[in-house]
Amino acid sequence: MTGLSPAGYDLPVYEYVRPPEMTGKPAHRHKVAIVGAGLAGLTLACDLASRGIACVVLDEDDTVGVRGASSRGICYAQKSLEIFNRLGIYPHIRDKGVTWSVGKVLRGHDVLYRFDLADGSLSAQPPFINIQQFYIEWFLVDRIRELGRTDLRWRSRVVDVRQETDFVTLRVETPDGSYLLEADWVVDASGHASRVRQSLGLSTKGELGEDRWCISDVRFQKDLPVERWTWVEAPFNEGRGVWQHLMADGVWRIDYQMLPNTDPNEASRPETAARRLRDQLGPDVAFELVWVGAYSYRTQLMDDFRCGRVFFIGDAAHVKSPFGARGGNSGIQDAENLAWKLTLVLTGKAPLALLDSYHAERHPAAVENIRVTRRSGRFMAPRTAMERLFRTALLDLAPDHGFARQLLNTGRMCVPHRYAPSPLTTGDAGMAVPNLRLDEQHLGDLLAGEGAHFLALWCPRSPEDGLGADLRALVHEGWPLRMQTIQAALPPLNLSPGDVLLIRPDMHMAARLTKAGIEDVRTALARASGHV
Repeated sequence: MTGLSPAGYDLPVYEYVRPPEMTGKPAHRHKVAIVGAGLAGLTLACDLASRGIACVVLDEDDTVGVRGASSRGICYAQKSLEIFNRLGIYPHIRDKGVTWSVGKVLRGHDVLYRFDLADGSLSAQPPFINIQQFYIEWFLVDRIRELGRTDLRWRSRVVDVRQETDFVTLRVETPDGSYLLEADWVVDASGHASRVRQSLGLSTKGELGEDRWCISDVRFQKDLPVERWTWVEAPFNEGRGVWQHLMADGVWRIDYQMLPNTDPNEASRPETAARRLRDQLGPDVAFELVWVGAYSYRTQLMDDFRCGRVFFIGDAAHVKSPFGARGGNSGIQDAENLAWKLTLVLTGKAPLALLDSYHAERHPAAVENIRVTRRSGRFMAPRTAMERLFRTALLDLAPDHGFARQLLNTGRMCVPHRYAPSPLTTGDAGMAVPNLRLDEQHLGDLLAGEGAHFLALWCPRSPEDGLGADLRALVHEGWPLRMQTIQAALPPLNLSPGDVLLIRPDMHMAARLTKAGIEDVRTALARASGHV
């Protein structure tokens, strides 16, 4: 990618501090070391800090985002926004970003399909907010500093990893030279070119896509609705695809599909980008380029997201095409999934076996996201004459036939993965529960705070139902559990008297127990926390 910043952003620069290991002070072994202060790594660090767990973060840069202030990831899904709400940065994202729910698929000037993700949404957070990725990272750094438990080390590059029986040793390069750092657990969030993965001799499976795209971040004065528009065949881009979104600061993100053999340097030249924009916006609309960069799609997937005491999250573990905003959002959800499990293990509330469930749950999520985005990519860039004929037929039929509109695949939007099957799930559960209002609080509020807790949502059979006292007894036994009584008719939970929903710390359902007894709850709780 190449950058352009005549109207770019003034990103923060964080101070390098000589580490204590190089000052003669006694070094100590860290509980958790995170390699990479990008979106996934900072989310994990902030999540751990919010739960009372200290860690050290090592990043080779000294700022957020990418130098040149590219937008990178921009669409943050409801599940991610719920996570950020619990971490305390959602108000900043809401106030700075652009909330949207309506999307359109177009062919020329014709709208083939329109959707509104707000229909049926029950969460306190909206379906999507668009905001440049570096702002999210910036907010996370500020929040991590506010929480005060995390050692953020900038200009610290991990160059070697060595696993011992019960800890990991990292060699870290700094402006003052290199040193060794020990940690009980290491999380690699350093991206697709992970040096940690290379140092451990681990491989990935993947492919580089043939499809080529070019981003133009641009400001212009034109009255347009705040919607996601996708052209399958845009007349102003020689019949190829175009995405259009509004982000923070009045900047529009426009992605232009290029020919497979396009020279990325030529596509990224300001004058080349300006010609594309002029063709789209018309002769009388003034515009200002903020950033331009060409990219191609790739997929990448590790066989195992854990190697001994090292975990892999985000692009270090899996890379997929950005269709439907399934890249950065997936990394955020990796971080949350691992954070509560590490917390329970480190605080003695769960056995080491709980950590095995990270790969068991997040690897299938990555496989599913790669499958979905690969199908979208084939629709936007047909590889055979038959695929193109099929797409053309759908585009011709879509204006008049609903079944054809449902098959237009320009990117199925990101949704939380359902953890079923999972070693932690009882019965047919595993789905994410939205951030519903429960009496005076939202569901996420009941799961916030230090530590990691499960939540038992309980619908009493009668005012004298003794299950409530039994649930409180589980808490006194030391189980990480909170409880809340709810009304039977609350959608979408729709409980009957005597039912219990066991909600995990990440707001996924661990169990739906009908006419539950205390032993049913105890067994489901033991399974959900890795004791079974």
